[in-house]
Amino acid sequence: MLYGQYRFHCRLDRDAALPAYKGSTFRGAFGIALKQVVCALKRRSCDDCLLRGQCLYTRVFETPLALAPEKESRMAQVPHPFVIQPPATEQTDFPAGADFDFELLLFGEFNQHLPYFIYAFNRMGHTGLGKKLNGRRAAFTLETVHLNDAEIYSKTTRSIRVKKSVPVLHLPDPATADPPTTRVRITLETPLRLKYRNRFKADLPFHVLVRAMLRRISSLMAAYGNGEPALDYTGLVARAENIKITDSTLKWVDLSRYSNRQNSKLFIGGLAGIITYQGDMTDYLPLIEFCSKTHIGKQTAFGLGKISAESVDPGAAAVPGHVNAA
Repeated sequence: MLYGQYRFHCRLDRDAALPAYKGSTFRGAFGIALKQVVCALKRRSCDDCLLRGQCLYTRVFETPLALAPEKESRMAQVPHPFVIQPPATEQTDFPAGADFDFELLLFGEFNQHLPYFIYAFNRMGHTGLGKKLNGRRAAFTLETVHLNDAEIYSKTTRSIRVKKSVPVLHLPDPATADPPTTRVRITLETPLRLKYRNRFKADLPFHVLVRAMLRRISSLMAAYGNGEPALDYTGLVARAENIKITDSTLKWVDLSRYSNRQNSKLFIGGLAGIITYQGDMTDYLPLIEFCSKTHIGKQTAFGLGKISAESVDPGAAAVPGHVNAA
């Protein structure tokens, strides 16, 4: 699956008042700007638009409406092809001239539409973000865009120069470390919203986490990769029930956002903190590595469900892409 991780560097043109968690704000403003850029019919609703299956906006933001799952797929609906990773700071007041960065993750062939997204973020900068101060939202200037370490856009040239191909994200082979990994510490960097048996979880048994990771991997690979990977889904879940929690600081964090569509405040809280699991973790390291790059759970497009992991076995192999704890 093509996996583009684009870093946008911006500078505020005016003072800004932003929420502590900024994912919903960025996602909402991005959606409005992209629709203004690409919508051919300038309709208020996409539900009955004849172009919804081909329109870039509906395929990105109204994905379940535009794209149907393959009949042989186990996914209930096609996931969004992007994640916004907003600025990590909880700071809410920013002066004009302040710099900030955010990241846009793109999956599959949607990397080919990057110019539209950059143009939309430019437009978003003119419209502004956050609460109105003195009757205006905080405008900003998009300074640069980087793919990994390579600059591919700057405001001075106003051109996109992709010097290297977009990386491909694979599901790694299980680690073959000797001895096998038996303890892994997972950090929920942004709130994780998971449903199990139709209820949001306020704890995180390992089998619930594994179910979520398998759903994320299978749906992304089916929609934007080379098809669902051939995994022992039933066996992985069954064996995950033997993995124990040895330590946890997880707590429920309440977040809210305002929905223009529903004209109401919605709550999007989830679990945050650190949890350590013990057991035979080796078969699960590839799942953890993949999902540390793609987020898991609900509202991933807002940046929720960002995880990272490290092995805490003395002398054990690190979780792929991460380092052992000291």
